[in-house]
Amino acid sequence: QVQLVESGGGLVQPGGSLRLSCAASGNIFSANTMGWYRQAPGKQRELVATITSGGSRNYADAIKGRFTISRDSATNTVYLQMNSLKPEDTAVYYCRFSTLRPTYLTWGQGTQVTVSS
Repeated sequence: QVQLVESGGGLVQPGGSLRLSCAASGNIFSANTMGWYRQAPGKQRELVATITSGGSRNYADAIKGRFTISRDSATNTVYLQMNSLKPEDTAVYYCRFSTLRPTYLTWGQGTQVTVSS
């Protein structure tokens, strides 16, 4: 079992910045992928960004050039630096941890990000 604890959400004005953190604990296999997804009201949950234990990153087109995902392998923590935030970035942001061998997937509880003036 892996537990995820997210932090860093909040209210920010358009053009502002926030940094989300997600700390993983428990039985963590070394080969894993951590990432961020988001879900806006009335919409499906969507990919924001992922990063593998080897450092490979994947970004959604909507946030490329504005958001940066990174991780600290020593503390099993993944970060999402969000710059130039827009109202359409408003959503609940969820951290995800997954492995292929063995197959495993778990989600964090979510953290609200609201971009509004």
